[in-house]
Amino acid sequence: MPDTVETIGKVRAVQIRILGSEGCANTPPTVELVKNIAQNLNIPVNIETVMVGSQEQAQQLRFLGSPTVQIDALDIEPSASDSVAFGLT
Repeated sequence: MPDTVETIGKVRAVQIRILGSEGCANTPPTVELVKNIAQNLNIPVNIETVMVGSQEQAQQLRFLGSPTVQIDALDIEPSASDSVAFGLT
């Protein structure tokens, strides 16, 4: 994720990362859902989609399963902050 924060007008764009695994049928609809919600709420977003390909990458990105949605580097799943079960699932 880039260190710079993009802004649209005077409003900071929310950084959203969607992590997926190869072949996961739920990742593309999740990307579209996030885009639609942001558009409907008029929230500027920068969406990054990352395909996780290794256990090491899963650990580094805190990947709990496909798809994983992170907003400003925090998983949207409340229990994720306590989890250490990162991996290709």
